Amino acid sequence: MDRLISLEPSNLVAVRIEPGQKCCGELTLRNVMYTMPVAFRLQPVNKGRYTVKPQSGIIAPLGTVTVEIVYHHLPPGYSLHDSFPLSDDSFLLHSVVVPGAAIKDSTSNVHAVPNDWFTAKKKQVFIDSGIKIMFVGSPVLVQLVMDGSMDGIREVLERSDPAWNPADSVDSQGQTLLHIAIAQSRPDIVQLLLEFEPDVEFQSRSGSTALEAAAGFGEELIVELLLAHKASTERSEFSNWGPIHLAAVGGYIEVLRLLLLKGANVDALTKDGNTALHLSVEERKNDCTCLLLANGSEPDVRNARDGDTALHIAAGLGDEQMVKLLLQRGANKDIRNKKGKTAYDVAAEYGHISLFDALKLGDNLCLAARKGEVRTIQRLIEKGAVINGRDQHGWTALHRASFKGRIDAVRMLIDKGIDVDSKDEDGYTALHCAVESGQTEVVELLVKKGADAEARTNKGVTALQIADSLHYAGISRILIHGGATKDGMPQAVVMPVSIPFENGKMGKEIETKAALMQRRPSRARALRGSFDRSLPLAVI
Repeated sequence: MDRLISLEPSNLVAVRIEPGQKCCGELTLRNVMYTMPVAFRLQPVNKGRYTVKPQSGIIAPLGTVTVEIVYHHLPPGYSLHDSFPLSDDSFLLHSVVVPGAAIKDSTSNVHAVPNDWFTAKKKQVFIDSGIKIMFVGSPVLVQLVMDGSMDGIREVLERSDPAWNPADSVDSQGQTLLHIAIAQSRPDIVQLLLEFEPDVEFQSRSGSTALEAAAGFGEELIVELLLAHKASTERSEFSNWGPIHLAAVGGYIEVLRLLLLKGANVDALTKDGNTALHLSVEERKNDCTCLLLANGSEPDVRNARDGDTALHIAAGLGDEQMVKLLLQRGANKDIRNKKGKTAYDVAAEYGHISLFDALKLGDNLCLAARKGEVRTIQRLIEKGAVINGRDQHGWTALHRASFKGRIDAVRMLIDKGIDVDSKDEDGYTALHCAVESGQTEVVELLVKKGADAEARTNKGVTALQIADSLHYAGISRILIHGGATKDGMPQAVVMPVSIPFENGKMGKEIETKAALMQRRPSRARALRGSFDRSLPLAVI
């Protein structure tokens, strides 16, 4: 027989340390004798550091006694041993068989057993020195996470009392273990902690969740781990910014992509009323801006403080590339902020001359060209309007003037150096537009000024094919004289005609064919000449 008492659940006692609380652990002693009571005495070698309650007692046959081991706080300047979280402190457990001994309540008197029972030579006393201490608790786990000790973290988590969730431990600054691991850039520790099911929505003292912290640090792998454990993509109650805002501000495009794939609200607001788009534009994060817009971010949302849209912010920064990107994605340049200013007004306030054309002058130039207002065209060009600039529908001023037959405007624009062969997004040149609307004088002028009579649209249609299909014989002769040929002319030419909605967006297409034109050429001609293909009906 090598021992009278077994230790449960093992010889390792987990002592929980928490600031301002009693630091203690429990050990259960079991009498392995079937018929004899056994006396025990448990003593720490370092008596100034531990208190044992009860220190001694008698255990009935096959009975148990639970012993509390109380740890006294470390004195100032004392450092933990290298074996931390294990302690090298030791305990001596004396046990002896005591036939016929009266069994008392061992918890009522820690000195229930005389000390000489464990020293008398006539009795066989067993001494067990295998009891060890492991420190658990929040400070222990915090230190282990900061040290990056994977084995230590796992062992402490497994040894901790399941009545409290050790994975939710916090440090003195209110940071959870997850927050600490994220700040350490340790996805392996985060994955280990997640095995023990911490509250992923727990907010630190600063108000951020683990996902918000990971997004703010650009920790792509950690973000993916947290999302896999159902972490919310929305801004937490006490946080100023949500994960999507933090990723956008930091320019962490892969993190942003993960959040959007998991259903993050692309237009979610910060506490002060900005969207992620506002923030990415302000921080000049072009890739994130493109991703947000591609995922449906609304460019015309006004923030709460100033009523600024993303376009106002880009204009204030003088960010020409961002302004053009937002305009391409449909940003409304006429929205006014709380001070009553448009994006153009903001650009003008800060002297960003390079933005004037995109934000105002270009549209005004196209409008003046469409109306044939030569003096206005001259004035706008002098103010800095880009002569080859395009409006939001991809047309230059020459397209507009040519379609409307404004011969004087066309002549001035050409004299000012405008590109006569510039194409819109459908491949239409000003010559195509003039032919389509039956503007003979403009066609003749364009050809005379060197316009490419053989230019084709994206669908391969030439100006001559349009003229022939619409039975514009005079225009066809001008084009042929200018170098146009009928080689490869299809038998039925399909030409899209787009009827715009009132808001200026392109409407459905009406396809007209040569056969239709032959049956009802007058109707087709009237249809062609009655509207501008991509302007609102209200301004035609």
